[in-house]
Amino acid sequence: MTKYIFVTGGVVSGLGKGVTVASIGLLLKTWGIRVAAMKLDPYLNVDPGTMSPYQHGEVFVTEDGAETDLDLGHYERFIDENLNQRSNVTSGQIYNDVITKERRGDYLGGTIQVIPHVTNEIKRHIGQLARLSDADVVLVEIGGTVGDIEGLPFLEAIRQMRKDVGAENALYVHLTWLPYLAASKELKTKPTQHSVRELRDIGIQPDVIIVRSDYEVDADAQEKIALFCDVAQNAVIPIVTVDTIYQVPLNLQDAGLGELLVDRLALTANEGASDRLSAWRRFVSELGSPKERINIGIVGKYVELEDAYLSVKEALIHAVLAEGYDLGIEWISSESLEKGRELERLDQLDGIVVPGGFGYRGIEGKVVAAQFARIQNVPYLGLCLGMQVLCIEFARAVLESEEPNSTEFDIGTEMPIIDLMPEQRDIADMGGTMRLGIYPCQLLPDSKAGAAYAAAGYPEQVNERHRHRFEFNNAFREELESHGLVLSGRSPDGRLVEIVEVKEHPFMLGTQFHPEFKSRPTSPHPLFSAFIRAAIQRHSNSGDGSEQPLQSSNGMQRPSPVLKNEAV
Repeated sequence: MTKYIFVTGGVVSGLGKGVTVASIGLLLKTWGIRVAAMKLDPYLNVDPGTMSPYQHGEVFVTEDGAETDLDLGHYERFIDENLNQRSNVTSGQIYNDVITKERRGDYLGGTIQVIPHVTNEIKRHIGQLARLSDADVVLVEIGGTVGDIEGLPFLEAIRQMRKDVGAENALYVHLTWLPYLAASKELKTKPTQHSVRELRDIGIQPDVIIVRSDYEVDADAQEKIALFCDVAQNAVIPIVTVDTIYQVPLNLQDAGLGELLVDRLALTANEGASDRLSAWRRFVSELGSPKERINIGIVGKYVELEDAYLSVKEALIHAVLAEGYDLGIEWISSESLEKGRELERLDQLDGIVVPGGFGYRGIEGKVVAAQFARIQNVPYLGLCLGMQVLCIEFARAVLESEEPNSTEFDIGTEMPIIDLMPEQRDIADMGGTMRLGIYPCQLLPDSKAGAAYAAAGYPEQVNERHRHRFEFNNAFREELESHGLVLSGRSPDGRLVEIVEVKEHPFMLGTQFHPEFKSRPTSPHPLFSAFIRAAIQRHSNSGDGSEQPLQSSNGMQRPSPVLKNEAV
């Protein structure tokens, strides 16, 4: 019988329920227990694919092409399991399913209500993941905060689940915040008590309460929470704010949460491992040790919100740590570069990453970053849009023209280096209509990309995750190849360009896919590893006077970019 752990949050939002779920998954998996994870999001969007990163952070893409919440990235990185579209369910999906069934006549003329129809649909999605994943334990995170009106159907559904599957097969974890009053120098438990009371009003009694705090939580506070919230004292688990999210599962394990969950759910654990988290402990220990730092610039238009590029940041951390270095990230606004500002910040970098994105705003600033990397021999990694930017900048340089562009940014360009994919031309809807999910990529063995994958033990054909509408225009293949652009990764039929490199450059590589989604803490992605090794090499060679002023290919200072139009 599948067991279920439901994780809710209270007091304030942004406490880290996703990291908590991911950490619990890691603990259970290291006990030899098969786990699956899902997030229930209360918003009415069908998925976050069309939402601004400022609203919801990055969109994490699964193997089967689902555009999901960024918390699924935490799940995958911690649990090291590839998730799918069943792992993220929104109110929009639930109501869409219910209304579709009603229109089809599935309810036989009945009055459609939140209870039982909406709640039954929520439970159907949870049960479907349990059946198809063959997991011993399904972890379910309920987005939002207890008390939010839009989350009530999800809370009612998980309340019913305990009755449906049996009390011995369901466990509720509630994550709250303990505020600190500086005047009285004490942590206050009352908000946690009120949050639990709100849950009880719905009919849910938490079995475990995890309390977040910026200060140490003493035994008196834990005892008070246990008394007023009716849980065992060893089920009040403190999480003090830490420097890295990767420390969280270790702290939860040291607090006894792993053993508690195994015992409460009567799980059959693998008792063979002497230290179930040894590899993870080594990773975190290395992460916190003093090391020489390399500086990597992430150039984008959403740099004010780091969560917009969360997987990119984490992939860089994984790769840098594997090489024995520390990571310094410079968040550089592409709009500032576009306007001629902050150019001096590029001089301090050991490598440049231009991540994915959509829209014209800030695009010329990304071109400036690519130009700087090419001329100054700075290692460059372009991801999705960053690969397209590489191609545009390279074409402008070797063809000595400002005309090369993407039809996404200039529909009338006479040199559409990047163009809309043929199958995308007649699509009007924005959501879920791109080239999404894994597609095969055939590597060119005698290339930097081929060497990077081979060094990590990969075959010459790899599968990587995509999220894009535009692609490299094959009409320009031969001309750009003749000038030194290497098409080092293609679809097996040769039709689509997946990876490009600049031949006469230490490391200037772009991928049409998103390798960051497949990086793991103890297993960095090969392309990020290769990029970081090139950045380390530049760092080691810095100070030899080889840098030159930013110039165009004919040796003249390139004028400030002129905006042709403006888009979000």
